[in-house]
Amino acid sequence: MDNQEQKHQRRVRYKGTHPKAYNEKYKELQPEKYADTVAKVIQKGSTPAGMHRSICVNEILEFLQITPGQIGLDATLGYGGHTLEMLKCLNSKGHLYATDVDPIELPRTRERLERLGYGPEILTIKQMNFSEIDQIASESGPLNFVLADLGVSSMQIDNPERGFSFKIEGPLDLRLNPKKGISAAERLKTISQDELEGMLIENSDEPHAARIARAIVSEIKKGTDISTTTQLQQIIKNTLKFMPGKIKDDEIKKSLQRCFQALRIDVNQEFEVLYEFLEKLPAALAQGGRVAILTFHSGEDRLVKKSFQHFLREGVYGEIAPGPIRPSSEECNTNSRARSAKLRWAIKA
Repeated sequence: MDNQEQKHQRRVRYKGTHPKAYNEKYKELQPEKYADTVAKVIQKGSTPAGMHRSICVNEILEFLQITPGQIGLDATLGYGGHTLEMLKCLNSKGHLYATDVDPIELPRTRERLERLGYGPEILTIKQMNFSEIDQIASESGPLNFVLADLGVSSMQIDNPERGFSFKIEGPLDLRLNPKKGISAAERLKTISQDELEGMLIENSDEPHAARIARAIVSEIKKGTDISTTTQLQQIIKNTLKFMPGKIKDDEIKKSLQRCFQALRIDVNQEFEVLYEFLEKLPAALAQGGRVAILTFHSGEDRLVKKSFQHFLREGVYGEIAPGPIRPSSEECNTNSRARSAKLRWAIKA
């Protein structure tokens, strides 16, 4: 008989409130098991790893005025925070549809909502692009309310394997659906300097677009492999090191944010998808139907604003938000990712 005890394999020790590696945050990644830890992280104004904190929830619900028996759509399911609050308003009467393109996070959100008691009898979740709202409406009938939160979810940003953040090493991917299209790394291999400069200006208003585009394309022509987030980050940092010391760090950080945002918008064709959604939206709404759209980028906000104004002039919408609604200062203080958010709404005539 073998009396030797099997050696116990210790889990990687949680290193406090700010462990360096995403996978080390096992307590944050299991909120149902470590609720106290998650609560402490949120209390400090941070978003726990693997989670997403929904923005402007009260403002959205106040506008949508959801009542039991209605039919609605959460066009961007994500972590399901907004979805959950809308389901509560329905009180098990009516139906909510939800769409998302992310094949990694969608099953997790579906499982999480099912554990809370929201199954297919009240909630239909489809992996599809929200630009296909016409297909949803053909199944659901006219929609009483629609929400589209255009922000990238925190669990996508924080996971290094997704390649959304310049702050952590990961593959330069940036796709919302990594099974479709080409990655940002592949996109850069064939892009021209003029095209890249135009992308950085149009998608993120990058003031150093010409200099950065020239540096990136020059490196690619020399055979430099730009396949990770840190490789692209380093090229941009080196390009902008001419800046004065007092502003350099802050300005480089902003440029990194803008460049990664511009690439993400490009590889996911986010503006094209939003335009298609806005064009199909009025036909999907019931008379008096309400739509709320949460944007995080000036380009997105302009598209939404112009679409709402156009259909108001055409008499399709009876009323639109007179201006963007911003998150409260309290919400911005407790969730830094809320600061760039703008909420606009419209009501079908």
